[in-house]
Amino acid sequence: MSGGRSGLLRQYDFRLLWCGETVSRFGSSISAVAMPLVAVVTLQAGTMWVSVLTAAAWVPWLLFGLSAGAWVDRVRRRPLMIACNLGSLLLLASVPVAAWIDILTMAHLLAVALLTGCASVLFSIAYRVYLPSVVAREDLPEANAKLQGSESVAQLGGQGVGGLLAQTLGAVTGLLADGVTFLVSTLCLIAIPGREPPPGKPAVPTRLRKDIREGLRYTVRDPYLRLLTAYGAVTNLLLTGCHALLTVFLVRELAVSEGAVGWLLAAGGMGGLLGALVATPTARRFGTARGMLLCKLLTAPLGLLIPMAAEGWRVALVALGCAGLSVGVVCGSVIQGAFRQAYCPPELLGRITASHSVANYGAVPIGALLSGVLGTAIGLRPTLWLLTAGLAVSSLLLAVKPLGGRRDLPTAPPTRTSGGAERTAVSAAADRDM
Repeated sequence: MSGGRSGLLRQYDFRLLWCGETVSRFGSSISAVAMPLVAVVTLQAGTMWVSVLTAAAWVPWLLFGLSAGAWVDRVRRRPLMIACNLGSLLLLASVPVAAWIDILTMAHLLAVALLTGCASVLFSIAYRVYLPSVVAREDLPEANAKLQGSESVAQLGGQGVGGLLAQTLGAVTGLLADGVTFLVSTLCLIAIPGREPPPGKPAVPTRLRKDIREGLRYTVRDPYLRLLTAYGAVTNLLLTGCHALLTVFLVRELAVSEGAVGWLLAAGGMGGLLGALVATPTARRFGTARGMLLCKLLTAPLGLLIPMAAEGWRVALVALGCAGLSVGVVCGSVIQGAFRQAYCPPELLGRITASHSVANYGAVPIGALLSGVLGTAIGLRPTLWLLTAGLAVSSLLLAVKPLGGRRDLPTAPPTRTSGGAERTAVSAAADRDM
């Protein structure tokens, strides 16, 4: 385990995990551009079909996200992550193969999005639960910041490369490139020498359904987890609605080329990188709770620049709006990720992560479908105005209790004193916050 700020970079286990995840995120960012471009350009799909395609990748969170969390708490995470990577590789490779022999259909594309989404559910939960076994508890904020930062860099490069690949070699080639990154990620996971500790077994064997209820009940009853989960669901619904329409908006209303689409969307990666860089200093200067609220309040209104875009130089407003939103999203994710990993009981972390993720990612297909319906009914630009306006005011949710008035998020769940008052392991610090 590390003993200082630079220690994580000297840890071989973390370095492999970091490199593998960064490469995988790079590939996923290529697919984020390539998949809708395959639908729009290759298959000539309409606005509603593109929204359905976006939704298909996230529907698995609603279907079995809670079950996945309970299952991840029962198995070793690294072998599960490897299996998910290899399955995604084969699925993505099937798209260019089908295109090359001229049998690619929208149904095939939807099936690949749905099944890779299933693999992503398991991988995402396992990855978050696996991280605390690779780094020390006190290093979790730094580890999350580094992972979020490299994810943003990967998004920046991946979306730009995705656009260029689509313009020069065809959008389906981008999906093949994503498949290769899953192979690299798998090799990095295999090379991690540290032996993963076996998952904790309950003293009395329990059914999967009971495990699910336990994680869900803990999330709903805890005031901090409940509020952060609700906030994440609202913002994810609105953000996904925007992103589901951006490719169609850029290509059909702003006459942007396929290559330029990738670079404009990649601007979100630049904002994400900035968010990762400022997360730790902001939390240190203003406190984790207050710093997260401040960052969100300052960045969310920048999303209103997106529907202001037009042909010519005003296309850049899309890039500025995406970058602004990404600063707040990534800064908040870094702070919240470290909070959950330190705050939640280790034996429940998979189920709590799943409960949080189901609410957050389960809102994604709803947001995508809602934006498709609205975009078809009232037009793309009016729909983008509605969604970005919602994002501009959603951050006020973080100002309500129990977060309102606090400087820092707690590092341990509330306990009861003899007088019935709620206290935490950092109650003295919390008292000073008020």
